Amino acid sequence: MCAGLLLTAQAAVVRVAVASGSARVEFGLVRLERELLARGDTFQRVAPTLDSAAEIFVVVGDEPTAALARHPLPELPSGPEDFRISRFSPGVRGALMVTAREDRGAMYGLLDVTEQLRMRGSLDRVPTRLVRARLPFRAIKFNLPWMSYRRSEALQTHLETCRDLGFWEAFLDMMAENRFNALSLWNLHPFPYLIRPRNFPEACSFDDAELADWQHFWKSLFRMAKDRGIDTYLVNWNIFVSPEFARAHGVAESSLDGTFFCEGDTSELVERYTRESVTQVIEEYPDLTGLGITLGEGMGGMTPEERRDWLQRTFIAGIKAAGRPVRFIHRAPLSADQGSGGSVSKSVERMTREALEEMEFDEPVLVEFKYNWSHGHSSPKLHMVHGGPLTDTYWNPPPKNYQVVWTVRNEDFFVLRWGQPDFIREFLMNNAHDYVGGCFIGSECYIPAREYLHAGGSHQTWTYAFERQWLFYHMWGRLLFDPATPDEVFAGELARRHGGVGRGERLLEAWKHASQTPLTLATFFKGTWDGTLYGEGFLTAKGGKAGKFIDIDSFIDHPTLDPNYLNISEFVASGGRVSEGRIGPLDVARTLADEADRVFALTSSIRGDREVPPTLECELKDLESWAWLARYIDAKIRGGVALERFRQGGDPAQQKQAIAALEEAVCHWRKVADAISSHYRPTVPYQFDGAFSWLRKLPEVLRDVQIAAGATPVGHRAGD
Repeated sequence: MCAGLLLTAQAAVVRVAVASGSARVEFGLVRLERELLARGDTFQRVAPTLDSAAEIFVVVGDEPTAALARHPLPELPSGPEDFRISRFSPGVRGALMVTAREDRGAMYGLLDVTEQLRMRGSLDRVPTRLVRARLPFRAIKFNLPWMSYRRSEALQTHLETCRDLGFWEAFLDMMAENRFNALSLWNLHPFPYLIRPRNFPEACSFDDAELADWQHFWKSLFRMAKDRGIDTYLVNWNIFVSPEFARAHGVAESSLDGTFFCEGDTSELVERYTRESVTQVIEEYPDLTGLGITLGEGMGGMTPEERRDWLQRTFIAGIKAAGRPVRFIHRAPLSADQGSGGSVSKSVERMTREALEEMEFDEPVLVEFKYNWSHGHSSPKLHMVHGGPLTDTYWNPPPKNYQVVWTVRNEDFFVLRWGQPDFIREFLMNNAHDYVGGCFIGSECYIPAREYLHAGGSHQTWTYAFERQWLFYHMWGRLLFDPATPDEVFAGELARRHGGVGRGERLLEAWKHASQTPLTLATFFKGTWDGTLYGEGFLTAKGGKAGKFIDIDSFIDHPTLDPNYLNISEFVASGGRVSEGRIGPLDVARTLADEADRVFALTSSIRGDREVPPTLECELKDLESWAWLARYIDAKIRGGVALERFRQGGDPAQQKQAIAALEEAVCHWRKVADAISSHYRPTVPYQFDGAFSWLRKLPEVLRDVQIAAGATPVGHRAGD
């Protein structure tokens, strides 16, 4: 297919002629129309002929229409999402032309022209260029609140919002505008919310009217996504059934209460129910792009080979039996043994690769790995996946019928905003290899739907949580599409939202420095599964329970994610020597202190402007919250080093330094709590702590000082 767009450089009245459009081209045109109307221009649509004096000409089809047949078109970009902006003047002086092979590329081209017009003020200044989609799969991971993975107020509070098609329209608009092209919807067992299984009607608890309402919801959601160039996937964990099916047949009893670390039910009945449900969902929802599975939870007691074979007999067989092809997402095995806790082995990697290479699908299978386990916002280098470090088995030699996709999880900041484009660029430079098809971006313990964290007020200009966190999605989506997207795009959007000459550049710079705080912490303090680290809350897991404050003793001994980093105990044991290429804890502390200083200098500069509206002040508070947390970690590292030196060497001066540094850390923590509580709710439901608050953690912060004051050197007893 090809698509073309023509724009005049100057026009008070902008006329558009659409030869043959689509819902996706229409989406881009509506955004362009909004921008033109906001500028005071008039937007008109006219008949699709060149002699109609149209300033905008849109063509979508296999061949140019007769109106363009006598004019040579620029060479079409090769990819389905690529677009080219060039100059074209068949009687319309100074026109722009956007060409694309398919309508998704044309939509992105329209969005790009709209953005360039907003940034540069004139179509004359829109640069000509060719833009190619870097990664073909750019997905958001969205956990659903019904039959959810884990249950808590932080998840179930979104039930009503996530059934609202108005929410999804806004979310899908955001995705398309930011160039995300896939929405993955995750829960333990989705099927009874979509179908009444023909041979197992008892599996669906809804009456006919209720089921019809659910089916209208799903079909509307999948269609809205398709109209915006967004593919849709249902991803679940195994082996689960509906509670009604479990009760009726006495099978898969863990499905009754949502327990997910449980023995796998491999009975023939559960297999047949799963296989037939897969086929029926594919047949009844033609706009659904594909399905995904997890070989992990709900499969306890099964060997890797048994899990592989179960998948073949259920999902693969069910997909093959359907009347249309779908795309398949295969999460790499989470366990190399019969447990569910997470492990890796080269033999299981080889076995899985062999199974993947035997799968026959129309499009490559997407093989998913958790980048740095559950804490992708950490190091820009890959150190491990779920279970531990990988070998190169999956990509050496390069695969032919599957592509690797990384899941970059965010379990570290839900309340505070985040935006660091340089981290994303470096992540892509290190990890977007030829065998990589793309990325999932999203959380397990947080749903960005209902805004339940912010305290509200007249300055709240957003409705949904993802709108408060717009910069996160803006940066990830745009850079996954085109890593060469310049900083001026992000600075321009910040300026548009918050106004002021030069303000956008300063805000972007502040966000870069502030957003290093959780990245640095997660690189220095290794996290594995979800609850082992909650960066903005400074929480970890102890004794198998998450939501525990990281006290000074845990901080001293905890391993680092990046092996080039030394933790505090290693650093002190080395006598404070840091070999070339290594990074010591005091280096980390200095870096965090410098980042905080730069944030405060920038926010002070912005506040010095003539007008700082309340919405901007709200964002400045987030920036300063990160900066105060950076100062807290800086002081805690210095305190930890001094405390460990005292314990190992017995120098009382080191103990005094430790106490002083940890008392300084207390002051910084109070600042964190004050800044966050100034515009967020006093307590925020966190998956592992339903009443979390920074202020409530103050006694535990103070306890670090008591630990230092009561410390004794190694080999000494208190009172000696």
